[in-house]
Amino acid sequence: MKRAFVTGVTGYIGGSIAEGLLKQGLSVVGIVRRAADGERVAARGIEPVVGGLEDGALLARLAREADVTINTADSDHRGAIEALVGALKGTGKTLVHTSGSSIVADEALGEASGRAFEESTPFTPVPLKRSRVAIDQLVRDSAREGIRSIVVCPTMIYGSGLGVKRDSVQVPVLIQESLRRQAGVHLGAGLNVWSNVHIEDLVELYQLVIDKAEPGSFFFAENGEAALQDIATAISRMQGWEGKTFRWELPDAIQALGEDMAKYALASNSRVRAVEGKKLGWRPRHTSLLQDIESGSYREAFGPASR
Repeated sequence: MKRAFVTGVTGYIGGSIAEGLLKQGLSVVGIVRRAADGERVAARGIEPVVGGLEDGALLARLAREADVTINTADSDHRGAIEALVGALKGTGKTLVHTSGSSIVADEALGEASGRAFEESTPFTPVPLKRSRVAIDQLVRDSAREGIRSIVVCPTMIYGSGLGVKRDSVQVPVLIQESLRRQAGVHLGAGLNVWSNVHIEDLVELYQLVIDKAEPGSFFFAENGEAALQDIATAISRMQGWEGKTFRWELPDAIQALGEDMAKYALASNSRVRAVEGKKLGWRPRHTSLLQDIESGSYREAFGPASR
C-alpha cells in the first residue's frame, strides 16, 4: 500500500486531500499539534503524529518514509519546505506544495482589473508575497535534485470540506463580517475579482497531479471567477437581506482583519486560468461560487441573520 504524508490534516485543504487519498486506497499519516486533534483524525483513518512545522527532523523522517508528501499546512513556512526538500533529494519521490493565488494579487483596493494570468504568464508579486513566490520556486527547482516536485496554487476555495474542518477562509470571513452588519460586505467598491474553485474539484486536481504531473510543474486551480460585490450580494440573498450590501472601507478592514487578509485576500484582484491542469485532463464539475452561497450551503455553519 502506498503511503502519503500530508501536513495540515486538521485543516480545510489538507483534511480534504487526505480523505481523497484514503478513498484511493493510500495510507495517510499527518502531523497534528495536539493529542486531541490526533484522536479526531485517527477516527477518520489517518495516522496522527504529534509535532509541528518547526520540527524539521520529524518532517524529514515522515517524508522519507512516505511515497508521496503533500504540504498544505502553511504556504509561507520556508523552514518546513527546506526540511522536506532536503529529505527527499535524490529519491525521485513526489512532493506537492500548496501555494495560493494571492501571489498574483494586486493592490486594487476594491477596484477592477482586466489582467488574468496563466501558469506561464510573467508577473511581479507585491512585496508581501515575494517570499511565497520564492518558496514556490524553491520547490520547483528541487526537480533538478531528484525530486518529483509540484506546486498547486488554489484560488478562492468554496464548498464543504471533506475532512475534520468544514469551512475555507475567505467566504466565511465575509459571511461573519456581513452578519455583524446585516448586509453583505465588500471592501471598497467591491469591483475586484477573484477566481475560485470548489474543494471537491481541488481534491481531484491534487489526485491528478500526483498521478501524472511532470517534475517542476506548477498548476493554478480555478473554475470560474466572481467580483467581491457579487459575492456580497449572494450572501445577502442567502440571509434574506433583499440584496443589501455594505461598503467596508479598507483602513477599517485592515484594523479588523490585518493587512494580508484585508488588502490582498479580499480587496485585490486574483484572476487566473487553470490551463495546465486542463491539459493534464482536469475537468472541474462545480461552476458557481455565487450559486453555492445562495443555495444556503453556509447557513448551517453561520446561522440565520437573527443570530
